[in-house]
Amino acid sequence: MRRIVCFIAALAASGAVAAQGFPNKPVAIVVGFEPGGGTDTTARILQKPLGDLLGQQVVVENRAGAGGNIAVDYVAKAAPDGYLLVLANVGALAVNPHILKTPYDPLKDLTPISMAAVFANVLVVQPTLPVKTLADYVKLAREKELTYASSGIGGAGHLAGELLKGMAKANLVHVPYKGGGPAMQGFLGGQVDSFFATPISSISQIRSGKARAIATTGSKRAALMPDVPTVAESGYPGYEALNWYGFLGPARMPKDVLERLNRDIVKALASPEAVAQLNKTGVEPQSSTPAEFGKYIEREYQTWGKVVKEAGIKPQ
Repeated sequence: MRRIVCFIAALAASGAVAAQGFPNKPVAIVVGFEPGGGTDTTARILQKPLGDLLGQQVVVENRAGAGGNIAVDYVAKAAPDGYLLVLANVGALAVNPHILKTPYDPLKDLTPISMAAVFANVLVVQPTLPVKTLADYVKLAREKELTYASSGIGGAGHLAGELLKGMAKANLVHVPYKGGGPAMQGFLGGQVDSFFATPISSISQIRSGKARAIATTGSKRAALMPDVPTVAESGYPGYEALNWYGFLGPARMPKDVLERLNRDIVKALASPEAVAQLNKTGVEPQSSTPAEFGKYIEREYQTWGKVVKEAGIKPQ
């Protein structure tokens, strides 16, 4: 028995030493999408400032597929030593598990480290559509069927539309595309009446008059388009449908490693260079404590699970 106790104590001591020595090799950020997308761009913006703070190289590893699920599952099954992190989005953590029955449980198999960034969608309509406000849009959608595009089933734009449809009792029909680019092309081609787009992808179309912005989906107005009201202030208080990214590691990460990663990620997100670059992409940096991020994931998981069920959303 004494040998067992000594062995356990030795293991605990070695774990503490390992945690105190963290990091002593490169740290990888796994991204569940192809290079050039929003999640990938955010990871690469934070790559240098985070590496400088950790004193180690930070690499970005793309493991695309299944709406980000492949990357999350890969990290969930990794050693919980802090060297393999995932920058995951709302879809992989709070939406996909309700649609695709993911091989991981986002509430049990991962360690939340910090929120990273948030941004809203913007509801744009065809300039020929006789609506100038969200009230006009809802009124028309109660009189006849209106179509709205999104970047795909289960994405933030799709869920933003379904949430509005339920709250407003509007006759909205979802038209999914395989990505934001094809969705914008479909909108510009007149294939749909409206589109829940990202501000950065639609701002030039709005300014040129090819799209009319009538509402954004966040709790506050989007920085890129401060003159456009939110859905909440347009008659639907409590409405919020945000895109968000956050850092997570495998479950059961050592406390010291978690605290070091959180501290340096928070500092990296606050660095002037990172803030400026993220803002240019229409993304707002937003950090948190691990506990805060964990509670946020749980809340989003419950919120979007209810929307998925009520809307009857199925995989493509």
